[in-house]
Amino acid sequence: MHLADYLSPDQIVVGLESRTKSEVLAELIKPLIHKYDFLHEQEVFQVLLSRENLGTTGIGEGVAIPHGKLGSLEDILLTAGLSRQGVDFAALDHKPVHIFFLVLAPEKSAGKHLKILAFISRLLQDPDFKHTFLNAESRDELWQLISKV
Repeated sequence: MHLADYLSPDQIVVGLESRTKSEVLAELIKPLIHKYDFLHEQEVFQVLLSRENLGTTGIGEGVAIPHGKLGSLEDILLTAGLSRQGVDFAALDHKPVHIFFLVLAPEKSAGKHLKILAFISRLLQDPDFKHTFLNAESRDELWQLISKV
């Protein structure tokens, strides 16, 4: 599995400016809305917010993987984001979140969807990957890191 199969440089947001969970979700959705005109911003936002209401996707250690399913998708879409100041995302460990991977999956893609979530989760347990992600200066640096995995 390669994240670059589901992500491109224009789907990476370095320097997220949002300060709340809702704002971060909206900011992470923007690159997908601009790139894929069949996506509806409010629908995507509601799917993600509904998932957050079931339980936080802030998994701890400065990481969140907001995700949801849409009937209009044929394949998985990702956005990656980096918040330098950190965001209160109601993470399980109550710490601010700096690293975000947003995952949108087709309604009927349980296996692939779960594999990508698990892959991202494992990847972010790698101290070298996480350190390099957190210290990336630009979108290009993050893309170079992500495109290698």
